[in-house]
Amino acid sequence: MKILVAVKRVVDYNVQLHVKSDGSGVETDGVKMSINPFDEIAVEEAIRIKEAGHADEVLVVSIGSDACQEQLRAALAMGADRALLVKCDRDVQPLLAAKALQALVGQERPQLVLMGKQAIDDDACQTPQMLAGLLDWPQATFASRIVIAGAGKVEVTREVDAGLETLSLDLPTVISTDLRLNEPRYIKIPQIMKAKSKPLQMLDLADLPITETPLLNIVTTSAPEPRPAGVRVGSVAELVDALKEKGVL
Repeated sequence: MKILVAVKRVVDYNVQLHVKSDGSGVETDGVKMSINPFDEIAVEEAIRIKEAGHADEVLVVSIGSDACQEQLRAALAMGADRALLVKCDRDVQPLLAAKALQALVGQERPQLVLMGKQAIDDDACQTPQMLAGLLDWPQATFASRIVIAGAGKVEVTREVDAGLETLSLDLPTVISTDLRLNEPRYIKIPQIMKAKSKPLQMLDLADLPITETPLLNIVTTSAPEPRPAGVRVGSVAELVDALKEKGVL
């Protein structure tokens, strides 16, 4: 079985974000970039499935600028077998990502596609669902447990509002991963060195048989208003009076 994992280059979650002075977006110059945390969990799960003997190859894919090679090399250091970068110098919106991945699935023929449930830069939470719809494959979102259950079957426990739901799906399928699925492994120096010799293929977005017109237009970006300082009260009665003053009660 081949597993395809989609990864996105995002500003590291530990970085304090700053909006550009012209409001055109978030400042990224000189900022630490990383694999989207949810995607890193997907890479870890794919590697674990392979280590358990249920997969033969883990392919990691990213769509973006040449700088995405850094994140692909990190995924290779984790244990992925090879990487593929679809070079694209414009904003990669969810539908464009889904169509590009659909084309790659047609070329690579994976039996399982894993990706994070959402990216922490736009929080769109759309690409996995769009990809499953374009492929007409079954899907499981927000996975907190994945079990390969015999030939051609996978069981997925997913987090829903009412608790946990377990689905049984036929392969091929698309699964999006949630935070509680696993904890990604620490990458050691020998693994980083070894990853440099693993294959990383590059192709242009124009090489894929897709057409897509951007549907979203970001007019401006602004930082949230500063939150006012909290007020400490000495009793429940004071709390109630304070809330009444603000018109909450």
